[in-house]
Amino acid sequence: MLTSVDPDVIRVLGDPLRLKIVTLLARETLCTTHLVEETGAKQTNLSNHMKVLREAGLVATEPCGRFIYYKLKPEVLAGLSAQFAELAASARSAAENKRACP
Repeated sequence: MLTSVDPDVIRVLGDPLRLKIVTLLARETLCTTHLVEETGAKQTNLSNHMKVLREAGLVATEPCGRFIYYKLKPEVLAGLSAQFAELAASARSAAENKRACP
């Protein structure tokens, strides 16, 4: 059964800074300070983007003293990947299907 890709997750990943954050978190768990250093974003801007990523279910938080570490939830990206793979398979099998114009 063909499922639709979650438009909210696609929208969230469509922002260049959030995509960069996700790419960084795919390599290692980082705190806000690390992410500010790596992205060059202001701390308040970065915090807003992290909130969006958390609300989309892409990122989990891990408190450590006075710092908050962020880690990527790979199962969410794996699910998204599976949905795109399903769309690609459907497109391959439907390549010759053409609806006649009235």
